[in-house]
Amino acid sequence: MPAQQIGFCLSRFPAPPDRYHVDCGRTMLLQLLVRAGAPDVNDDATLLSHAAGGDARALRTLLERHGPRVWKEIDRGIGAAWQSLIDADDVMQVTYVEAFLQADRITARNSTAFVSWLRSIARNNLRDAIKELARKKRPSPTQRVALSAADSPVGHLEHLAETTTTPSRQAAAGEVQCILSAMLDKLPPDYGRVIRLYDLDGRDIKEVAASMNRSRGAIHMLRARAHDQLRLLLGAEGNFFTHPG
Repeated sequence: MPAQQIGFCLSRFPAPPDRYHVDCGRTMLLQLLVRAGAPDVNDDATLLSHAAGGDARALRTLLERHGPRVWKEIDRGIGAAWQSLIDADDVMQVTYVEAFLQADRITARNSTAFVSWLRSIARNNLRDAIKELARKKRPSPTQRVALSAADSPVGHLEHLAETTTTPSRQAAAGEVQCILSAMLDKLPPDYGRVIRLYDLDGRDIKEVAASMNRSRGAIHMLRARAHDQLRLLLGAEGNFFTHPG
């Protein structure tokens, strides 16, 4: 379910019953979805079938029903060393957005399998956040692109543009910049913004976190998932790195 096609907004962020829901103004869901009522069906198997077919209302119901369970597991899994930098709300905000973006890949046919799928997304988000938070030193902005060019879609595009010298390659570099800008516009708003601020502008993680009013852990998760989505878009665009030298 591409970000630009998602059509409704969760009025309440799924959270455990003993914790007040996250302010909608803090979540990316408000940027992606518009309000919708509950689907006519209620059993998980039918909801899963509808969700996999693109029914955002069905997926909303499933997330509201099973998200709190995953929230509690993630909350227990965050070590004391990281609790000041990331919390379960951070993880689940990104997880719910990813659930919508990956809805067409849902293969679960029962609640157990769905919870396992959602848990896997959440754990990947938490793992990526902790991995980045654990780094003692960050590369400088000028080094970052070179170091990540092999595995980062942003680094690859920027590296191509920066190393272009001949007239034809300079024209290609301009096209690369246009392609990158267009692709970032296709991402969920916060995904595109974190790439622009961190990868392209080279801002410090603390500055990016302050600018986006999010924790450092949330920024690392957003960036990891933004790169995943950008890779998908790069693949969909086909091979455009074929300009003559």
